[in-house]
Amino acid sequence: MNEYTYPIMFGIIAGTVLRVFMMRTDYRQYPTYLHGKIIHLSLGFIAAALGTIAIPSIMEKEFTAVTFLTLAASQFREVRNMERNTLAEMDSYELVPRGNTYIEGIAVAFESRNYLVIFTSFIVTLCYLAVNMWTALGAAAACFVLSSILMSGSKLGDIVTIEQRELTFDGAGLYVDNIYIMNIGLPERQDEILRYGMGFILTPKSFNIRSTIANLGQRQAILHDVSVTLGVFRDSGTPALVPLIKRDLNDGRIGVFILPQEKDPARAREVIANVPVLENAIQKPGKRSG
Repeated sequence: MNEYTYPIMFGIIAGTVLRVFMMRTDYRQYPTYLHGKIIHLSLGFIAAALGTIAIPSIMEKEFTAVTFLTLAASQFREVRNMERNTLAEMDSYELVPRGNTYIEGIAVAFESRNYLVIFTSFIVTLCYLAVNMWTALGAAAACFVLSSILMSGSKLGDIVTIEQRELTFDGAGLYVDNIYIMNIGLPERQDEILRYGMGFILTPKSFNIRSTIANLGQRQAILHDVSVTLGVFRDSGTPALVPLIKRDLNDGRIGVFILPQEKDPARAREVIANVPVLENAIQKPGKRSG
């Protein structure tokens, strides 16, 4: 043991605990229990070790050791590719798929969390060696707060108003309010849709939001989250019983048609409000670069 032993151990523990804090399995059931979590926690431990060892290496003028951070960055980019490929394979077996935009957002999140672990371990170890353990504890707490803020992100309920509307048929045309959804010709299918279906209207709170909720990936994320949470009244080979979202071209509203197995309007509204706003879907056409 030497003067770096306790700072290194402290930095590795802080980084690993942060990764555990950021590891959450929610209604989307990803990462899966147990093996998916083991993979991500192991990578978090490696990231914490890399961030921690950088400070003693610099202090001992072993600058070649710092180049391992560059190697780590390239390896964690592979984490994104791994997540993207895994989720894309799983998506083909979903009754209501996530969509490529949602998958890319999840993959980027897993990669970025490893960088947060490296940053936390780096800062905590630096504070321990430069000042004392109590300062390192304060730095660790600050990093936890920062990570929690970065993890929160925007929810759909922050940018749109959500209202339930009745499903109606005009001939064979299915409508949510006045927004056309699709054509259903079979009377028995129409009866099933009116019995099990629900409709919601999402109205953007500003002009910029119109482009965000018009994104096909953002729309697919809404349908997937609602279907995972409330179930979906369909099976493979039933194209008429597919949840859909269509847009009102005049004012940018979108009509959400869902077929939940649990017909609970209040819970459906809550689920829609908590759908994450995908980073790749965010657009701000009202702003110009000067």
